[in-house]
Amino acid sequence: MSVEMKTKYGQIDISSEVIATIAGGAAIDCYGIVGMASKNQIKDGITEILRKENFTRGIIIRQEDQALHIDMYIIVSYGTKISEVAHNVQSKVKYTLEQSIGISADTVNIFVQGVRVTNP
Repeated sequence: MSVEMKTKYGQIDISSEVIATIAGGAAIDCYGIVGMASKNQIKDGITEILRKENFTRGIIIRQEDQALHIDMYIIVSYGTKISEVAHNVQSKVKYTLEQSIGISADTVNIFVQGVRVTNP
């Protein structure tokens, strides 16, 4: 699947993997995020922290009509306020997508898959 943009110069197709990679990179930079989690955590039975090259396994990109919806599965750091971390991730992902590729996400849904204690 890809997101299609029409400009006065022609059509641009951006793959969902590119959008997921940009969104995952923006989320990882937020305070309180330990990492991205697999969207199949219930099936996998264990929460694994995904590396940079596997962000697309923890992010679902959906396009309905002209609306772009992003579902992100994250692992947060113990001791942080989960609602604030989720709000920061939503804001940063929307801003980064708008600034880097000119696409605005209508919704960024955050699913917290786990809490981890991080080493200081």
